[in-house]
Amino acid sequence: MLDVIGLTADEEELYRCLVQLTVARVDELARRLRRPRAEVVAQLAALRDRGLVLPTGPDPDGPVRPLAPDVALGEALLRRQEALEAARAAVTRLTEEYRAGLRRHDADHLVEVITGAGVLRERLRDLQNSARDEVLWFCRANPLAMPGEENVEEFDALARGVRYRAIYEREMLLEPGALADVERGVRAGEQARVLDRLPVRLAIVDARTAICPLVPDRDSGEPTAAVIGSSQLLDALIALFESHWRVAIPLRSATAPAGGDADGYQPDADEVRLLSLFVAGVPDKSIASQLGVSRRTVQRRLADLMTAAGVDTRPGLAYQAARRGWL
Repeated sequence: MLDVIGLTADEEELYRCLVQLTVARVDELARRLRRPRAEVVAQLAALRDRGLVLPTGPDPDGPVRPLAPDVALGEALLRRQEALEAARAAVTRLTEEYRAGLRRHDADHLVEVITGAGVLRERLRDLQNSARDEVLWFCRANPLAMPGEENVEEFDALARGVRYRAIYEREMLLEPGALADVERGVRAGEQARVLDRLPVRLAIVDARTAICPLVPDRDSGEPTAAVIGSSQLLDALIALFESHWRVAIPLRSATAPAGGDADGYQPDADEVRLLSLFVAGVPDKSIASQLGVSRRTVQRRLADLMTAAGVDTRPGLAYQAARRGWL
């Protein structure tokens, strides 16, 4: 066991025997261990050099006693640990240099191109199932491989504590059932925002892997996508997401608590949802469909909110809703 710090198995057994006896002569140790006397003498000399054994008197052939192992062996363990840490750091540096070399000379290690809606869908599922920290989405209209209602992996990931941040293209929210899908995700914990247009379709998992759909395959017409590993390209995609996230408009769930303003007005759950969709630019007709009311009811409720905000225009309502913390 102590061979990792330079002690042989025979030397360790001799030291353990001496610890049990407290004090012993060479002949007694040789008899107990059934070893030649000369061998025991040589092993005691090795233990003495390591600071583990000390004679009890001036007679070199007299009794010997063990010394505490923590001082002598502790120092050896510390040196061994420092050597291991240095070796581990060197291996880490070499691994990074190896990967950097591969990326410089072989682009296949940086970007993997996959083809087919089924392959793309399975890769998205696998990445979400392996996610531990955060998943980022750019959700454009007309999904290529995984419509929102099919993305059950998101709810499993949210349940185990993975954070989701999704930015939806406004046109996508006008598709049948899309608002209901987003609402379901937000209720489960997804942070959702909306923008007029998104530059690309994109998914990023744990800041280590991104999937970015490309042009359809020339021969089959199937969608293709780039799977991008850790690199400056991935860093650029993360920065692209964060820049859009900062300017996107939050989407709130009807169950989310609303803030009140200085005058004490606090929108109810339905008004929060209405305001969220309104500020996101969703047309009155689509809002009415999502809320299960008539278009005229949506217009009346917006007029009531304008009165509460003290404005007479819809842009003024959007500004006051943000300023007063209603969203």
